[in-house]
Amino acid sequence: MTIIFDEMYSDAATVRPHYREFAAWLSRQPPQAVEQKRAEAELIFRRVGITFAVYGDNAGKERLIPFDIIPRIIDADEWAGLQKGLVQRVTALNLFLHDIYHEQRILKEGIIPPEQILQNAQYRAAMQGIEVASDIYAHIAGVDIVRAGEGEFYVLEDNLRVPSGVSYMLENRKMMMRLFPDLFERNRIAPVEHYPDLLLDNLRSVAPQGISDPTVVVMTPGMYNSAYFEHAFLAQQMGVALVQGEDMFVADNRVFMRTTNGPERVDVIYRRIDDDYLDPLAFRADSTLGVPGLLEVYRAGRVSLANAIGAGVADDKSIYPFVPDMINFYLSERPILNNVPTYQCRKKEDLAFTLAHLSELVVKEVHGAGGYGMLVGPASSKAEIEAFRQRIVARPEGYIAQPTLALSTCPTFVDSGLAPRHLDLRPFVLSGKTVTMVPGGLTRVALQEGSLVVNSSQGGGTKDTWILEK
Repeated sequence: MTIIFDEMYSDAATVRPHYREFAAWLSRQPPQAVEQKRAEAELIFRRVGITFAVYGDNAGKERLIPFDIIPRIIDADEWAGLQKGLVQRVTALNLFLHDIYHEQRILKEGIIPPEQILQNAQYRAAMQGIEVASDIYAHIAGVDIVRAGEGEFYVLEDNLRVPSGVSYMLENRKMMMRLFPDLFERNRIAPVEHYPDLLLDNLRSVAPQGISDPTVVVMTPGMYNSAYFEHAFLAQQMGVALVQGEDMFVADNRVFMRTTNGPERVDVIYRRIDDDYLDPLAFRADSTLGVPGLLEVYRAGRVSLANAIGAGVADDKSIYPFVPDMINFYLSERPILNNVPTYQCRKKEDLAFTLAHLSELVVKEVHGAGGYGMLVGPASSKAEIEAFRQRIVARPEGYIAQPTLALSTCPTFVDSGLAPRHLDLRPFVLSGKTVTMVPGGLTRVALQEGSLVVNSSQGGGTKDTWILEK
């Protein structure tokens, strides 16, 4: 029998200690009052414009991310262990990125096959030998954590390119405090609302050398990007300019933005745009989203980019299996957080196992994201499995496979009432002079019964995440 860990209940009748105060409160709420609060939350989110565009959606419209009022609660001791593991992991990933763009010790010593890096689509040869501020490449990491089995935490993905979702974490908290202020009087819930200040301090800390009062901007592809709400939200919350590529230019080996008062030097760019589109002179020549000449200024150390160009190689799914080795290699430590066991289809024996067990496994494209390009074997038809089999056989190096974890569940309001739904957690880890994070993260929940796909782009919802202080 598969064990599914319930975040709120240790068994059908026993509430876990850190949920007891909330569960007692919930039991006293009339159903009509709860439904009214849910409707109020949806109305407010719609008014504020907290939406998410879904690529490929036939409707072609932005939609609300469903918000559930049952929080995901983690106690202080458990969070302390998670935080320690996240700091360890992101520290090692930054050391790895510096290494592969400089000495490449981890490749020379045979820990990772060189072709896995040097032939990776996310590896940027143009970054070789470039010194970046404070040797930090992944300034903002959104690490996806799941709980499975009897409650063990696993890292599912390391998102180091342009991780999104932190605005929903902040808005979810604001919503819960507005709807249920009495809950925050009854529970010692660690705050998250200082994240924009922490982010700004972090970005300013990695400004080019010699800049005492750096100008920070948020760079967006524009209003049609799926996460545009977040780009605008974070710029507003940090009190910095939201810019597009056309708002900036290069002159005298510096980056400037156009303002009503004339050109203003830009020192740190929090870019929410992929590598390929940043500089048409260095990457995709057809990009209209970037800034011509940006790479040369970056190479000269006269502007900082967060995250660094080329950071994506460290969160590619083909590199994920090596992160425990990185932790051991660079830090001489055992990993605090576990990886999910992973089969690399580029390996003959792993490919054979994967093809023989497709109906039991989750198979992912190594460059995929957002829940796209994957097969969840137990939830797929025979026809879907066979079609995916052909894709794997045609290009085995493009896939990894993992066992189907029985993700933990949390009670969630659905059309039929309160029911368990699978979820994950994305804490946001900031790296600058130090590694910091707010206590919490974005909890995403799969709203379809039995579904393990929590991504917003695939119909998932969100919950507020409470870290209870001692």
